[in-house]
Amino acid sequence: LCLIPVIGGVILASVKELDFAWSALITASLANLFAAFKANENAKLMTTPGISDRLENVGNQFAWTTILAFLISVPVMIAKEGSKWGAFCTLAKTNNIVMWNMVASGIWFYLYNELATMTIKKTSAVTQSVANTAKRVIVIVGVAIVLKESLAPMKLIGCAIGIGGVFLYSIIDNIFPPAKE
Repeated sequence: LCLIPVIGGVILASVKELDFAWSALITASLANLFAAFKANENAKLMTTPGISDRLENVGNQFAWTTILAFLISVPVMIAKEGSKWGAFCTLAKTNNIVMWNMVASGIWFYLYNELATMTIKKTSAVTQSVANTAKRVIVIVGVAIVLKESLAPMKLIGCAIGIGGVFLYSIIDNIFPPAKE
């Protein structure tokens, strides 16, 4: 339940943007949902007897889940962007910056997510999901500072609610200790 104020804070901090798109909010929320699902399933894989032995380490587990996610995403990509594939290939072949940015983005994304998978092994899927959402609040404030944007009251309130939700999550077990079995 502590994730609700974190997500709500991010929504409040983002909603007053001039170029705000509801489709971006909805797809980002879906991405968060699927990332949390993936994290939860990865956490289960790490503790399932036999599977963790066959995968050998977290890096291999992440590689397999990434390959599976890619294969699941291909039909969606073809349906949504398939008509642009030829133009993209032409652009990638003729513009080295596009190719370099694509490769660098893929490498950084892979390394970031492998680190996230390793983090799940040390914490929990929920902790990782809260931290990932808190990262968005920090990015909103950081980008506003770097780009010298005004931090409107609604943006500040949203950031404060988001950070407060992360703080609440970090102390909730001290306030309401988990029930003993």
